[in-house]
Amino acid sequence: MKFNYLFFLMAFSAVACMETQRINYPETRKDDVNDTYFGTQVSDPYRWLEDDNSAETAEWVTAQNEVTFAYLNQLPGREMIKSRLTELMDYPRESAPYKRAGKYFYSRNDGLQNQSVLYMSETLGGEEQVLLDPNKLSDDGTVALAGTEITPDGKYLIYRISRSGSDWNEIYVMEIETRELLPDVIKWVKFSGTAWYNNGFFYSAYPSPEAGSELSRSNENHIVKYHKLGTPTEDDIIIYANPEAPKQTNYASVTEDRRFLLLSASQGTSGNALYFEDLEKPGKTFVPVMESFEWDFNVIDNIGDNLYVLTNYKAPKNRLIRVDTKAPAEENWTVIIPEKDDVLRSVNLVGGKISVTYMKNAYSHVEVYDYEGGFEYALELPGIGSTGGLSGNKDDNEAFYSFSSYNTPGEIYRYDMNTRETTLHYRPEVKFNPDEFQVDQVWYTSKDGTKVPMFLFYKKGLQRNGNNPTLLYGYGGFDISQTPGFSVQRLFFVENGGILAVANLRGGGEFGKAWHEAGTKLKKQNVFDDFIAAGEYLISEKYTTAKKLAIQGGSNGGLLVGAVANQRPDLFRVALPAVGVMDMLRYHKFTIGWAWAGDYGTSEDSEEMFRYLLAYSPYHAIRAADYPATLVTTADHDDRVVPAHSFKYIARLQEMHTGKLPVLIRIETKAGHGAGKPTAKVIEEQTDIWAFTMYHLGMTR
Repeated sequence: MKFNYLFFLMAFSAVACMETQRINYPETRKDDVNDTYFGTQVSDPYRWLEDDNSAETAEWVTAQNEVTFAYLNQLPGREMIKSRLTELMDYPRESAPYKRAGKYFYSRNDGLQNQSVLYMSETLGGEEQVLLDPNKLSDDGTVALAGTEITPDGKYLIYRISRSGSDWNEIYVMEIETRELLPDVIKWVKFSGTAWYNNGFFYSAYPSPEAGSELSRSNENHIVKYHKLGTPTEDDIIIYANPEAPKQTNYASVTEDRRFLLLSASQGTSGNALYFEDLEKPGKTFVPVMESFEWDFNVIDNIGDNLYVLTNYKAPKNRLIRVDTKAPAEENWTVIIPEKDDVLRSVNLVGGKISVTYMKNAYSHVEVYDYEGGFEYALELPGIGSTGGLSGNKDDNEAFYSFSSYNTPGEIYRYDMNTRETTLHYRPEVKFNPDEFQVDQVWYTSKDGTKVPMFLFYKKGLQRNGNNPTLLYGYGGFDISQTPGFSVQRLFFVENGGILAVANLRGGGEFGKAWHEAGTKLKKQNVFDDFIAAGEYLISEKYTTAKKLAIQGGSNGGLLVGAVANQRPDLFRVALPAVGVMDMLRYHKFTIGWAWAGDYGTSEDSEEMFRYLLAYSPYHAIRAADYPATLVTTADHDDRVVPAHSFKYIARLQEMHTGKLPVLIRIETKAGHGAGKPTAKVIEEQTDIWAFTMYHLGMTR
């Protein structure tokens, strides 16, 4: 079923006056609050909205939602949009299976289940058993699985859950044969996995927060602990703590053979110190591989005494090195796979080989090497798209890999490491025809002359007449790459005549460390310039026009949308900032915000850094102007980017907006930064976003 534009056109005419009528926004109190930075006074009149426990903030949220939903609910075609999105979302999808103790484990969502279910089977494709159904953990689907581990002997399932989208996790242990839950329950776990060892596991946690501060207080004093099954959690052993560096995250893992305990310590979102401990040695102690926090060191696994480590140390596009644990000093390292022109994104040891995934111009290709770094062959992928490469166990010749692109839902392939034979294991059936769509990659020139790539996804036969509704998406930060991937929400927009444009902005990881650093700190404006140039390219090449151009981004991408909407409100018709970092002077004072200073810098670093942040901070840079139609989205349990960012931003935008287009905020309840959001909530939110976007882009043909 396609979107009914005849109905939409009729409804559009009936409510066309919506664009010419001013909205009565809720009144937001202003306080006389000022901070002084390097002798400069900065006003922050909406700081009271940072108090997520106050009754006044709750009343403000209710009032804003009432205005927003009253507007959204009368938009034309909303129910038809919801119907088609529901139809598109209603398809079974699976994760790639993995083996433990001779059994296969994987997750699947039958279509509209709020959360995916964890399954187990004795043979590949054989009779399956439900191991854990998180849909039964809550009535509304807001409890989600945050991570799982099957013990090597297949006896226990260790799993983490998140409630209402929060980053806080709880750890539970289930005996697989009986499905009995053990009494071992651990709370206040955050930014942690689990690592099984000797009838217990390592994990990371914070001290219990004070009541009322759980979702906003700065996360500090991260410690690594060890829990032995059957013992009280208060007796858990502290494996590592660094009270002299409270703003540091510490993560423990073990090698596949459980011989080495690995400790990664980070003081930001990139760069880490790395230590290992030989668990077979008496009087165990951590041995450093790298104690600086400047570079990334990721242990892939070990072969005997040797650790295989992926790093960007002395290799901005990454290389694979081998570290002898008996002589771990740098002068003894062996380069297994040297740095190349393309970015080395991931490495797996599987079937006696090294599987390497490179990123070439923001899409994946896979190569296979022997343990000494000898090239053997390249794996042929189905097309231009994204994959994490071959995954499996070191001593197992059976591997799996997934593949997806804008017009290709997540397919799963089985691969035989001996015969090099690829067979299709699972292909989801989505209610659309992929042959009707096209994916292109174009290059455009940014303000300073830098060439930037951008993916375009649209229906075949599209005319470049300057009149196509277009959604420009970007992120541009934290070394995160925007590679081709499937989304039914984006597909909906494209199948109804829209163009999806995804720009690979500086600040991301598409071309290595230099590309990332070119969009950080005092170079952050490059990211905004790249995004603005992408919009100008789409207009100059007659894909679209300013009145048909929407922009979207989440988290750091929400910051991006807020900043460019301030800088070039004339260039865009619709702005969709989601869970954005909007107050650049105070972001580091909440939850894990301090860890982002490596990308942003802070207002306390220097006068130059303060003035740079102030100039682009979405909250502070709003001036009296005619802004695009704006729908801000956030959630009450977002403890990654606290909703106060979006609250303060929309309050000032509503105050300063001189135009007639709506500037609204949609505040979800019992949801967080995005992970684990129930399918039902996803459909409702996406329905509102597309109804708002399509209406203001005039998608009425």
